[in-house]
Amino acid sequence: MTKPRIALVVGILGISIFPVLVKLGYTSGLISAFYRMAIAFVLLVPIVLLKKQWRWPGVPLTLLAVLSGVLFGSDVAVWNIAIEESTATQASLLTNLSPIWVGMGMFLFLKDRPTVNFWIGTLVALLGMVVIVGFHFFAQLEFDRAFVFGILSGVFYAAYLLVSKKVLAQMNIPSFMLINLFASSIFLGVINLLAGEAFYGFEPAAWTVLGIQAVVCQLMAWFALNYAIRHIRTTRVSLSLLAQAFITAVLAWALLGEAITLQMVFGGIILLFGIAITFINKPLFDFQYLRMGGTGPKPRFKTDI
Repeated sequence: MTKPRIALVVGILGISIFPVLVKLGYTSGLISAFYRMAIAFVLLVPIVLLKKQWRWPGVPLTLLAVLSGVLFGSDVAVWNIAIEESTATQASLLTNLSPIWVGMGMFLFLKDRPTVNFWIGTLVALLGMVVIVGFHFFAQLEFDRAFVFGILSGVFYAAYLLVSKKVLAQMNIPSFMLINLFASSIFLGVINLLAGEAFYGFEPAAWTVLGIQAVVCQLMAWFALNYAIRHIRTTRVSLSLLAQAFITAVLAWALLGEAITLQMVFGGIILLFGIAITFINKPLFDFQYLRMGGTGPKPRFKTDI
């Protein structure tokens, strides 16, 4: 397994514990999002400076990194609210529709179009998500604010992946994360002030959870994920993040006592199979060849990394 793929696995494991920590309910979703970014920023500053990793990227890239921070902060904020106002299952499902938005964004705005295998893998992985949560779940969906926020979370997530991919191609990861976290912290701080959230007065257990979110779910996980984003196709990264839902279910079983059913295990296998399809370079279906009636030499396809 290559380093980018190892980093992708490490990052997914790191962010998978976040919904469990939010579900503990020690703080509101909005203030949890703020401290996840703010604590991570404070911890990262001395590390970047002492290791002399800071590189000024110039105004255009800085503005894009700031935009990435605002998008990511928006994603975490609305996702946390969706969890609070509905269920972790519904919120996780809706935010994990991000591969669809990534694929559509790349198809509409970028030259690097999604491959055939991406769309096939997406359909298989989404089928796995449906099996995990159960078909009855969709019959009970309420199109309220929690539903809208869950959808918005996936859109913000997809936009973040697309923008950060462009920035990371020209900026080192420590500098990007420093600007990204600073922008997220300022943005979420303002949002919490406007919402009238309390910034202090929490019990020690709450501060412990906020610290874990910042160190594990933000610094460690997103250092790894940003490395993966830099070296792996954005479509593959976004679809691989679907594995978070299954891993979160396992963690919830271990830490919160939530049950894991055979249906969830079967759905997880389908989901992981869909992700695996996107890492196959050779197209599963040669549509150009099929349009020719299956005759003549097969055309060569340009493969991706």
